[in-house]
Amino acid sequence: MSEWKHEEFTVTDERSRLDLAVIHSFLLRSYWAPDVPLEIVRRSIENSLCFGAFAGERQIGFARVITDRATFAYLADVFVLEDWRRRGVSKFLVRCIREHPELQNLRRWMLATADAHGLYRQFGFHELREPQRLMEIVDRDVYQRMR
Repeated sequence: MSEWKHEEFTVTDERSRLDLAVIHSFLLRSYWAPDVPLEIVRRSIENSLCFGAFAGERQIGFARVITDRATFAYLADVFVLEDWRRRGVSKFLVRCIREHPELQNLRRWMLATADAHGLYRQFGFHELREPQRLMEIVDRDVYQRMR
């Protein structure tokens, strides 16, 4: 287990501290995972390296990294609750993720964002140099079909 402290905030990868209700509630309102079922969130947490940001015992942020811990990491589901924004929590959270001992010396990191490019650039992320090499399958209606 890894844990970092900065001012009144703590970031930890201790999965048992994560508040699934807080995470699910936020993701339901997010632009990237509206209508995501609770069971999908639970499974995604079980199969990722997860980080919770806390003010005292209250969870105020979250992120997860999908990784093989050797060559590749995909940063996903990053958020800070609205009442806690503009206090440096997102920078602290991403810094802790980038410093995590199991995520060092990876060849490639990826993420997708609609509105936080400035945050991620501070940690070395940039637009794709060769986007023509990447391909994807996107099923935007998968959660509606699961109901």
